Amino acid sequence: MQISPLGWCILFLAAAIIGFSKTGFTGVGILAIPLAAMVIPAKASTGLILPMLLVGDIMAVAIYRRHAIWKYLVKLMPCAVAGILIGYALLDMVNDRQLKVIIGAIILTLLTLSWYRNRALAKTGELHIPQNWWFPVVIGVLGGIVTMMANAAGPILIIYLLAMRLPKHAFIGTGAWYFLLLNAFKVPFFWNKGLITPDSLFFNLKLAPIIVAGGFAGFYLVKFVPEKAFTRIAQVLTAIAALQLLLSPVNLKLPLPSLDNSSATHPSPGTLPAK
Repeated sequence: MQISPLGWCILFLAAAIIGFSKTGFTGVGILAIPLAAMVIPAKASTGLILPMLLVGDIMAVAIYRRHAIWKYLVKLMPCAVAGILIGYALLDMVNDRQLKVIIGAIILTLLTLSWYRNRALAKTGELHIPQNWWFPVVIGVLGGIVTMMANAAGPILIIYLLAMRLPKHAFIGTGAWYFLLLNAFKVPFFWNKGLITPDSLFFNLKLAPIIVAGGFAGFYLVKFVPEKAFTRIAQVLTAIAALQLLLSPVNLKLPLPSLDNSSATHPSPGTLPAK
């Protein structure tokens, strides 16, 4: 099956952004989610994005694996698992068009939280976030729901790690292990929903080199490119993409390649299985 040049460009860009964000430009990766949802149906796009995120997570862990502080992960992970189970149940309650709007709304909300965080840090140099026992519970459950439905829990985790006042490398290393474990845990659920299939994994293999190249570029360029300006541009582009999903959902209906010519044997990630 043929994919239009525009579709390939958008998906290649999303893959490069994922790698770029995992190894250097934290927060930029959220742009990849609405980009993918603009090309293929929203539910299918979550299944396509998840293995791409795992490739980036493996790179990040390989680089920063020794810097994680596990006591913060131990507090967060059980609640995040509960949130994933809730999100898994919620996926059955929405159709593809509704999920596209939900993804747009979630991303805009997270961008607003990120803007608030940056503004507070600029004014006082500190971000006043509660550190009571219930804080990791709320963050964990909310992050689990958001990552299951939209693969977009990054900004939520950032708020948590900032509250823990971690050093830079510990911040990146702890986040890297969090997302690797959480995204790996989600795979069986996505497979059961038919959002990850043999055909979609074959398609992911084609995008994997782009993710790796983006990862190396992010690791190298973060030393030279002003991260603040780059992140601000990415946030503006993400907001535009999220608004497009929220206000005027557009599906370019680009078919994904199949390992064989029979769509009945293995549905593509652009087609949800019959209930």
